[in-house]
Amino acid sequence: MCKAVNMKKKKNSWGHWVVKNLLGMTGVYIVVILVAALSLGLFTRHGKEIKVPDFTGMNVPQAAALAKQNKLEVLVSDSVYVRRMAPGSIYRQNPTPGSGVKQGRKIRVVINAVSPKQVVMPNVVGYSLRQAISEVIGAGLQVGTLSYTNDFATNNVLAQSYRGESIEAGTPLESDSIIDLTLGVNAKENETTIPDVLGMHLLQATDQLHDNSLNVGKVFFERDIRTYADSLAAVIYRQVPDIGGDPVKMGGTVKLYFTLDPNKVPVRKTPEENAE
Repeated sequence: MCKAVNMKKKKNSWGHWVVKNLLGMTGVYIVVILVAALSLGLFTRHGKEIKVPDFTGMNVPQAAALAKQNKLEVLVSDSVYVRRMAPGSIYRQNPTPGSGVKQGRKIRVVINAVSPKQVVMPNVVGYSLRQAISEVIGAGLQVGTLSYTNDFATNNVLAQSYRGESIEAGTPLESDSIIDLTLGVNAKENETTIPDVLGMHLLQATDQLHDNSLNVGKVFFERDIRTYADSLAAVIYRQVPDIGGDPVKMGGTVKLYFTLDPNKVPVRKTPEENAE
């Protein structure tokens, strides 16, 4: 009888030991899962993209402070001379405002110089449009009007000009001078699409339109936009033609309407929202 009781006790002890171990293992497993999930969450947040603020018109200390708040860094890469802009204020930045970047990214800015500096005209004849734009801007100049003429190679630069006259490579110019480009276009591929420039500043929109082989057309400012600084700070709330229409001829223009009130900029629906 005693032996049977002892056997029963041993079985119960064995059962309790198994249960305890199972519970212990389950607890450890849960802790491991929680730690892994937490670590993954921290890693994901660490790698999350940051939206680049708009530094246009700020001086470098102001931009540096704002960049620090967003875990970014501002680096002055060049200067140009814009007569109607405050000296030392930021004229252009790369990446552009609203771009998604990783934490710690250096944002390169071009500031307005106290006085104009001399730069040299590069040779972009024979370059593709994108290469030419990069070369012209990199030289401290601006791209002006894109004109198209019949040629077998679309978006190949055929001529470069300044103030209506052909300009040779090596010619000295004041920084920020406007260079017009003549490009070839094949009759079979002479159309492009209208990009979405709502919410952009004039400089951003100009770059975006040029990337799509288009030009800025007439520009309209609301009445409260009175100074050059206001025009740089203003954003586009309407564009004509709008996106979603038929393709247009390369070299065409887009009318832009500007406001200082960002609440006037329409919110575009996503493709998913449109599908609903």
